[in-house]
Amino acid sequence: MTYHFSKTVDLPFDAAVAATTAALKHHGFGVLTQIDVKDTLNKKLGAEFRPYLILGACNPKLAYEALTLEDKIGTMLPCNVVVQQREGGKVEISAVDPVASMAAIENPKLGAVAGQVRELLKQVVAEIA
Repeated sequence: MTYHFSKTVDLPFDAAVAATTAALKHHGFGVLTQIDVKDTLNKKLGAEFRPYLILGACNPKLAYEALTLEDKIGTMLPCNVVVQQREGGKVEISAVDPVASMAAIENPKLGAVAGQVRELLKQVVAEIA
């Protein structure tokens, strides 16, 4: 079982970030956090890195449902979506597979919620062009 699903697009990096954010919003997700990995690694280590942004996405309704089923599930929230620059000007968008990340939790009701989130995140990645 893979832990993510990804798609490579032929968009400038900033346009890919905007398209990803818009697709997340369209499917009921908000972006709670943005981690600019390139900037962070440069500031903390002086290291050069490609444009790489981690978006912490949350669907409030499904997050609430998950939190009522497992009070420690917040350790796995929000769902991460990565936008990263690839060689040749391409940009890759990757989303965590919440079913894979929650497989160790023995709660069938939580698995059903994770399945709903998985399908929404798959739709998000699929619609970015």
